[in-house]
Amino acid sequence: QVQLVESGGGLVQAGGSLRLSCAASTSASNIDRMGWYRQAPGKQRELVALTTSGGNTNYADSAKGRFTISMDNAKNAVYLQMNSLKPEDTAVYYCNAVIFFATTQRYRAVWGQGTLVTVSS
Repeated sequence: QVQLVESGGGLVQAGGSLRLSCAASTSASNIDRMGWYRQAPGKQRELVALTTSGGNTNYADSAKGRFTISMDNAKNAVYLQMNSLKPEDTAVYYCNAVIFFATTQRYRAVWGQGTLVTVSS
């Protein structure tokens, strides 16, 4: 069973930075894309940023210019560098990976357990 293990959340003041990490327990050759989503209290989960195994990236408008997503194929990991954090960035951040499973010959999305990011004003 493939697992995604996240780390790096915490409490930070507005204007500060955090770096989230997510490691997948599968070979990078099975991973089509990885990304970060977030869910604030009372709101739906939303995309923050994603990257494909080929290096293409996509960002939510709220993340553009402040957040950077990167993928390390050697470590089967994805990172989210978050700068200039705002109180409205407060949320549980979830790692997501779309992975090819040889047993079913299909791609399936896998989620991490989430890591809390709190930005104080």
